Amino acid sequence: MHFISTFKKYTQESKPMNPKIVVGGVAGVLIAIIVVFTLTGTSIISDVEGGFFSPSSQGQQVLPLAVELFDISILEVTEKQATLKIKFKVSNPNFKSVMLQHIKYSVYHNDARIAVGELGASPEGFLASPNYFIILNERPSLIGEKFTITNTGNTPELWETLNKNELNWRVTGQAFFNLSSITAGQENILEFDFSKYD
Repeated sequence: MHFISTFKKYTQESKPMNPKIVVGGVAGVLIAIIVVFTLTGTSIISDVEGGFFSPSSQGQQVLPLAVELFDISILEVTEKQATLKIKFKVSNPNFKSVMLQHIKYSVYHNDARIAVGELGASPEGFLASPNYFIILNERPSLIGEKFTITNTGNTPELWETLNKNELNWRVTGQAFFNLSSITAGQENILEFDFSKYD
């Protein structure tokens, strides 16, 4: 005699979770964390003091960069123009990197301005290509360029001085710097003034 059971035994089988769901969840959490830190102005690691989760804009003081005139020299002089080279040495005393946005400078001979220039540029928006310098705390950075002076014929004394390589130069300007984040801190300005006889 056979017993026929009218009940069926159900077993639940655990299906593995779709890996796309796991990756999507992790990505969503990371995006949420980035948005929170961006909107609240908090950085995970302090650029200046080395602490964790430090407020980026209000609580940190950026130590001023040290700017020195590393080189100013005359490369070539012709009848029409003169080519000169200027180079600055920039040191960072802060704990971490600092963003040097740009350096504006003027070159004088005997208190008459003969050239103006700008190294780098301020970041404007997220679509603009960056043209600034990250200054690390481990080693100084050398930043410079070549520039030309056109002979207008109105300054024969200057041209004679350039030909003799006897320029009585003076360099003044400003360095604009910030923490190594566009959204962090406030713009800091350092003024400098160097002369041949310093």
